[in-house]
Amino acid sequence: MYVDEVGNPDLESSDNPNHRFLSLTGVIIELDYVKAKLRPQMEALKEKFFGSHPDDPVIFHRKELVNAKHPFENLKNHNTRTAFDSDLLSLLDHWEYTVISVCLDKKSHRDTYSTWRYDPYHYCLAILLERFNFWLNRKKSKGDVMAESRGGKEDRRLKDSFERLWQQGTEYIEPMQFQSSFTSRQLKVKPKTANVSGLQLADLVAHPSRAEILDEYGFLGRPLATFAQRIIAILRSKYDQRDGKIFGKKFV
Repeated sequence: MYVDEVGNPDLESSDNPNHRFLSLTGVIIELDYVKAKLRPQMEALKEKFFGSHPDDPVIFHRKELVNAKHPFENLKNHNTRTAFDSDLLSLLDHWEYTVISVCLDKKSHRDTYSTWRYDPYHYCLAILLERFNFWLNRKKSKGDVMAESRGGKEDRRLKDSFERLWQQGTEYIEPMQFQSSFTSRQLKVKPKTANVSGLQLADLVAHPSRAEILDEYGFLGRPLATFAQRIIAILRSKYDQRDGKIFGKKFV
């Protein structure tokens, strides 16, 4: 599972409407599929529109894509943008992956736990890993988890949080269940420059997924962008489902 974070994880920013919500989105993909389909098709898309080269690869990042910032200046051209959006949406629809998203209202969390509080990131990660564990159990499989590097202290926080869950479990998952489901006690962390396809896919869908959850609960505060709506429509078939109901979205 490749994990992307949207928002600020500290509780001090909870009263700021722009930083009130933290979300973690996990994209589950079989590694053989990454090698055979996801990576080559993603790299072909980059080469087609942005001239990406193995010696100097273009790395997808949603914010720069949306704003046509370097190295995506070609998207300032309307026809190029239209063609790229069409190809990207087609791939997002046809790629085989499962999505789990957790969105936390930090203000509500802080106000509810006035004397005892979870770390927001740890709380979201716990729910995300619980649901990944359930998914792995249903598939009778084992899995691993990777996140994008945020730098020294942030990476240490991510790794410590993961290992604490692996060692201690959660209210709903015993440690042995995590330890039997996950292939490593350590969270894998890779920098953006590593050009990890799964992390880039998570980056592309994490913000729209968070926006959909906030919109459903009346917290978005603005209309959903048209392109985000098109990604959200695709994600509704990609979210983890149980008994015909979406299990891959959680607002807490």
